[in-house]
Amino acid sequence: MFLKRKMNDSTSSYSDKILQIKEKIGEADAVVIGAGAGFSTSAGFVYNGERFEKYFSDFRKKYGFSDMYAGGFYPYKTLEKHWGYWCRYIYINRYMDAPKPVYQNLYDLVKEKDYFVLTTNVDHCFQKAGFDKNRIFYTQGDYGLFQCSEPCHKETYDNEDAIKKMVLSQGFQIKDGELQKPEDGEIKLTVPTGLIPYCPRCGKPMSMNLRSDQTFVEDEGWHQAAERYEKFIQDHKKQKIVFLELGVGYNTPGIIKYPFWQMTDKWQHAHYICLNYGQAYAPDEIKDKSVCVNKDIGGGYKETVMTQNSYRYFKNDQCKYYPCHKIEEGQDFNCLFCYCPMNCYEDCPGTPQYITRESGKRIKDCTNCTFPHIPENYDYIVKFLSEKMR
Repeated sequence: MFLKRKMNDSTSSYSDKILQIKEKIGEADAVVIGAGAGFSTSAGFVYNGERFEKYFSDFRKKYGFSDMYAGGFYPYKTLEKHWGYWCRYIYINRYMDAPKPVYQNLYDLVKEKDYFVLTTNVDHCFQKAGFDKNRIFYTQGDYGLFQCSEPCHKETYDNEDAIKKMVLSQGFQIKDGELQKPEDGEIKLTVPTGLIPYCPRCGKPMSMNLRSDQTFVEDEGWHQAAERYEKFIQDHKKQKIVFLELGVGYNTPGIIKYPFWQMTDKWQHAHYICLNYGQAYAPDEIKDKSVCVNKDIGGGYKETVMTQNSYRYFKNDQCKYYPCHKIEEGQDFNCLFCYCPMNCYEDCPGTPQYITRESGKRIKDCTNCTFPHIPENYDYIVKFLSEKMR
């Protein structure tokens, strides 16, 4: 039995680990990606705070819960109220894109490799990022599917049209795929009775296709994906294979984490890479075949990707001024916009201060602004400048 033991991050520097990750993935004949909830969290799919308040402040005021998970377990007294909550939950977590391009960056990293994805996430982010659906196994279901709540049969049903009708009935607007509240108008907490989904066979209420209890439906597509995954593993077990684990915790370690450890230990040419903030572990039995980065995935593997896409990310740590702004230890710092191209704009998205001289002239002071140096802000900066050039 493997022991859960934290690897010592001091054994090699962060940069050395990134180089090791690049080398192992580059040399691999196959890459098996195992993704858990932490991966979607790093992409911005958080279930509390500002994002919760934006879409569920009315539910918070009425029912008292303060995050989406709690709202999902609330015992609503009617199906109209139940689906009033769940239609929003499903739409923003399944049909809207993640706020950060973490999945897209991962796809850029492995798209030329022979890969397969094993994930407990149910938000469909892999396919939206471009991953081949025949190379993905969603073990725990999909927010985008309905099933009979009994269930009386082993089939699932696409729910996109139904969910869109529900959120629109509440008063929301959908613009460029985003769920938006109207400037004027009240948002309803319920949906019309006529939009409640029922099983086409037995007439019982439908539910989400999520593995929460024994009623979870493993339909034909689920079993086909399981078979493809097993075949991929067997076809590559004697080759150079990398098990890339991203954001996997200990809620369901038997699906991804423990099998990855066991296969890495058993197979001669296998290597294990784990990126997970606060939970980057590997057992002693495989530590010589493992690279663990105990850091937020958005920063942890991003540097691996960005060094392959230098137009998005560049770090010049040989510069005598590096870093030219105060940053936290281990924080990523993009030097691409060394002289900020937004300096001449007063409405820039950064956090400058203005100094007014006795003559009345205002001087823009960007000493404490790190906005252009944060890698995730690259796309926003390009969009901002493009709009200024129109």
